Amino acid sequence: MSTAMTRFLAPRYVVPFIGATASLGLAYHYSTQSFIRNETGKTFTGGDEWIDLTLKKAEQLNHNTKHLVFDLKDKDDLSGLVVASMLMTKFVTPKGNNVIRPYTPVSDVNQKGDIEFVIKKYDEGKMSSHIHDLKEGDTLSFKGPFVKWKWEPNQFKSIALIGGGSGITPLYQLLHAITSNPEDNTKVQLFYGNLSPDDILIKDRLDEIAKNNKDQVRVIYFVNDKKGKDFDGVEGFITKDFLQKNLDKPSPDTKIFVCGPPGLYDAISGNKKSPSDQGEVTGALADLGYTKEHVFKF
Repeated sequence: MSTAMTRFLAPRYVVPFIGATASLGLAYHYSTQSFIRNETGKTFTGGDEWIDLTLKKAEQLNHNTKHLVFDLKDKDDLSGLVVASMLMTKFVTPKGNNVIRPYTPVSDVNQKGDIEFVIKKYDEGKMSSHIHDLKEGDTLSFKGPFVKWKWEPNQFKSIALIGGGSGITPLYQLLHAITSNPEDNTKVQLFYGNLSPDDILIKDRLDEIAKNNKDQVRVIYFVNDKKGKDFDGVEGFITKDFLQKNLDKPSPDTKIFVCGPPGLYDAISGNKKSPSDQGEVTGALADLGYTKEHVFKF
């Protein structure tokens, strides 16, 4: 590892990515989220109705992650989502219990006819296990969308996206939307941590965006263990020292978005008090002078 990379790995703020994002969103109180109201030509319009979508395609991406494509209600429908928003999923267990979890799509919000997800399976995850067991032609219930942050082009001069594990999905939504809009000049840095190179989700998409937007986008990967592979990134954790050297200084012109497992929140920003209360910023970002005005926690 180079000297430049080594100095980023100060031990004070390490981010354990083991068990990444199994508990992401489990404490959401979804009735507090913003809704998008009825519009024609959109499968999801913000109502309280659960909508069954048919699984069109399921592709295994790695040892525990699948790419899934569901048909929307009509082949000409848009999903109805905006950036950044998510959907609720539901299934009923054999005992009659509802299992409900949130997921953020990775498809473009202007994509017609279907909607795409990248979903990691967790050993104790009832919903992720159920979804991974679905066969093409099976259905899953969805509701939403629920808006987490309404992005407007050029809201900030620059943003930083700090993520771990499957927390990449809302961050990718932002990154994709910004770089797909030639009128949006926002500079973007993505710092994304995982257990190993094989655990990095949608790396092909992230690499393509970085390659095609070199003057606008910078992506740095972190892994706990390179596993002996040729890896273009940092073997270690996202540290306070690294952030101090790479983030823009706190100002109204910049924003930091964080999404990942509990360990990432603890080390980087602190978690939310509730779905409607971002809480104070703690961890490395607080030590560097960032406040809740500068940081948004998905």
